[in-house]
Amino acid sequence: MAKWDVYNENCPTRLVLDRIADKWTVLVIGSLMHDTKRFGELRREIGGISQKMLTQTLRGLERDGLVNRKIYPTVPPKVEYSLTFLGTTLIKVLEDIRIWSEQNIEQVLQSQEKYDLSNGNGKSSNK
Repeated sequence: MAKWDVYNENCPTRLVLDRIADKWTVLVIGSLMHDTKRFGELRREIGGISQKMLTQTLRGLERDGLVNRKIYPTVPPKVEYSLTFLGTTLIKVLEDIRIWSEQNIEQVLQSQEKYDLSNGNGKSSNK
């Protein structure tokens, strides 16, 4: 069995790390963690995501085996997305990151403002 090392620049695990560290991936997985959803439902639920970015994210997640795409033979075609078993193994990890982000955003924003002011920006970029 191969020994994988994410710190090695040539290790393919970096591709997985890129995928799961992406904000749109986190939000798509979070949106699908309880239900199967159609494209429009995902787009409405995930504020700020463009149609193009949602399409790219879903395709990448499907390619990586994290999301199932099911097409129903109707007119117009009905397409639904759901997490695969592998995709469900990310729920806890990504939920913990989401919770940490929500609980610590105020401290992060304060740190950014302090940094910006002390480095000559003269004002915070967050306000």
